Amino acid sequence: MNYQSKRQHHSQKITGNKRKTSLRLKYRRLKFFCGILLVISIIACTIACHDFIQVEAKDYTSQLLLDTDSIMVSGEEVVSIETDQSPWNLILINQWNPLADDYHTELTYLKNGQAIDKRAYPELQQMMDDARREGLSPTICSSYRTKEKQQTLYSNKVRYYLGQGYSQSESEEKASKWVAVPGTSEHQAGLAVDIVSSSYPELNENQEHTAEQKWLMLNSYKYGFILRYPTNKSDITGIHYEPWHYRYVGKEAAQEIYEREICLEEYLSS
Repeated sequence: MNYQSKRQHHSQKITGNKRKTSLRLKYRRLKFFCGILLVISIIACTIACHDFIQVEAKDYTSQLLLDTDSIMVSGEEVVSIETDQSPWNLILINQWNPLADDYHTELTYLKNGQAIDKRAYPELQQMMDDARREGLSPTICSSYRTKEKQQTLYSNKVRYYLGQGYSQSESEEKASKWVAVPGTSEHQAGLAVDIVSSSYPELNENQEHTAEQKWLMLNSYKYGFILRYPTNKSDITGIHYEPWHYRYVGKEAAQEIYEREICLEEYLSS
């Protein structure tokens, strides 16, 4: 190989090396930019997923807040109503809707020492007066109760069932069907009264056969009162039939409840 050929060969070799070096640099740059794009894509996906989860969680939480809570009791759906959203005369108080700890009411005391929310007193007095004009003798044997009084009544009922041989949990469950657990009694709100016949002051189902109860069951709605625990609504109210327990709800609500033959829970959920 002559000098000219060697020089040409050397020049080609140098050119080839430069091309290889250039290709390596381009490959490294491409690899670097691809890496950057991959990182950016991962970050973008992460942010998008996070935002989606937050939106979904927010929507789900909002739905929970908007939906009405419900509880199934013996096959019946009992609607839970927020008591602070209802008018004072329509607050729902039961084992699923306890009375607020800071609930306060102004009372009017009757001659026999019983008491009721002063806003319901005029209708109660009118109802009792009208019943007496019909020759009847209704007596209010229980009305407003403190939480302490309710606790005493409930504990006494639990002890009764314990004496019958039931376990503690069974006794508490059975007692709650007759005496509301403290904090879940309408008596504590001053909106309920137990009315019996003076000639038959017993709190049992035979009370329904007295002339006083027959009159009250037909007429109490005219004064804004309802028979709170009807015989066929125990699965909804959670309380056994009490043909002596009357609750003030106002004349409009009382009339609809009476005419539709429903209980307060059904009225509030309709």
